[in-house]
Amino acid sequence: MAAKPDQPKPDQPKPDQPERDYDADPAFALHRGGKLEVRSTVPVRDRDDLSLAYTPGVARVCTAIADEPDLVHDYTWVSKVVAVVTDGTAVLGLGDIGPSAAMPVMEGKSLLFKEFGGVDSVPICLDCTDADDLVETVIRLAPSFGGINLEDISAPRCFEIEDRLRAALDIPVFHDDQHGTAIVALAALRNASRLTGKPLSSMRAVVAGAGASGVAVTRILLEAGIGDIAVSDSKGLIYDGRDGLNPIKQKLAGDTNRAQLKGSTEDALVGADVFIGLSGGTIREDCVDAMADDAIVFALSNPDPEIHPEVARRHARVVATGRSDFPNQINNVLAFPGVFRGALDVRAHSITEGMKLAAATALADVVGDELAEDFIIPSPFDERVAPAVTKAVADQARAEGVARL
Repeated sequence: MAAKPDQPKPDQPKPDQPERDYDADPAFALHRGGKLEVRSTVPVRDRDDLSLAYTPGVARVCTAIADEPDLVHDYTWVSKVVAVVTDGTAVLGLGDIGPSAAMPVMEGKSLLFKEFGGVDSVPICLDCTDADDLVETVIRLAPSFGGINLEDISAPRCFEIEDRLRAALDIPVFHDDQHGTAIVALAALRNASRLTGKPLSSMRAVVAGAGASGVAVTRILLEAGIGDIAVSDSKGLIYDGRDGLNPIKQKLAGDTNRAQLKGSTEDALVGADVFIGLSGGTIREDCVDAMADDAIVFALSNPDPEIHPEVARRHARVVATGRSDFPNQINNVLAFPGVFRGALDVRAHSITEGMKLAAATALADVVGDELAEDFIIPSPFDERVAPAVTKAVADQARAEGVARL
């Protein structure tokens, strides 16, 4: 149906909205045309090159792969490429903005894969949000990739989607919002533990937030042997027997909060050794003051930490945030490039809990003798990071028997 005469065409600004010069903003200028491209790895200079790269030469390779399917890893890019997949339902701090608006972030993720891990990846933004549709779509795409990085999918759907894909596929499936955050947080906490002289096994931690990252951080801390850990959501502390818990939180309740604390995050912080904020909420200064001596505060919500780091430092020995303008940034880019590089290098069929723990230990060890209150985690630009994580993940994959090489 044609537009009415008094209506502006879809590609024109509305009469009451002046046209905006987006490229005056350096962020828009940088993103113009996208941040990625595909380049060939072999020359096509003449007829002989063309006949090898494409027909008829390519047919011999296709036939060989049809006879021996594993050859696809040797004679195509499949084993070296990751799909970065989202449905746009939980993009950064922007929420459910949809697949098109999520593309700049997915392109950025692919950029980070390449720059920090030497890993090629393809951003894929899916126009579906039903868990069955997402799982089926990714399974159908999987033959083209050596790994799947799930990104910015809202909780609790993200847990089910990852679990189902891990069960269905024989390539690594990794939800970075969960496990990338968890690996880096554990690495930072290991070094904070070393700095304060408190072993993990003696620490009591409080995690604010029971979404994707909150659950994953809690799980990896349990695997690492944390003494006790209490988790809170928007309704307060999670404990066994609390009404209204979804299955994910119900399982969490059975594995955490051995002290059966009830009430609010602030209540649980009294005497606690560690606070990890992943909720987007806030905590008061007096709550940090009420924590144990040599307290550790990871206020990781972006762009606004749960408490300003300068305020937290008045009472805590170690403070970290998710921001690059403060010391001790807990940044996923420290983990996922090396994790995937290590898994792809040995053609692992999955990423195990042991591989994540190995990644965290390797990342913590990069700090070494440079350890200080304002340096418990290395910079993303530290060239030692990706190789250390890569080697640790690859070695652990071989040790656990999940490596094919």
